[in-house]
Amino acid sequence: MEHNVYIYILVMGAATYLVRAVPLIFIRHELKNTIIRSFLYYVPYVTLAVMTFPSILEATRSPVSALAALITGILAALAGGGLLKVSAACCIVVYISERVLTVL
Repeated sequence: MEHNVYIYILVMGAATYLVRAVPLIFIRHELKNTIIRSFLYYVPYVTLAVMTFPSILEATRSPVSALAALITGILAALAGGGLLKVSAACCIVVYISERVLTVL
């Protein structure tokens, strides 16, 4: 069992190194392809969304309050609210919906 841990660490280290080193080795000039440039531009945002979205739905006691906060956050962001306003609105919605759900 203990021997497998070292293999796992070695594989994770190699994968991390390859992900960082391969672009440096193969991309030596400026990228002119607009599709690849736009893909690389959106990768951090997609990665953040993929890591954050499941946590949003599991952060509260009930999925209903989490979904209400998610919808509130999306609407507040689309309305032009900053990070503080959006997060405050989401926290208020979660607080109110949790209170209402405990009464029901």
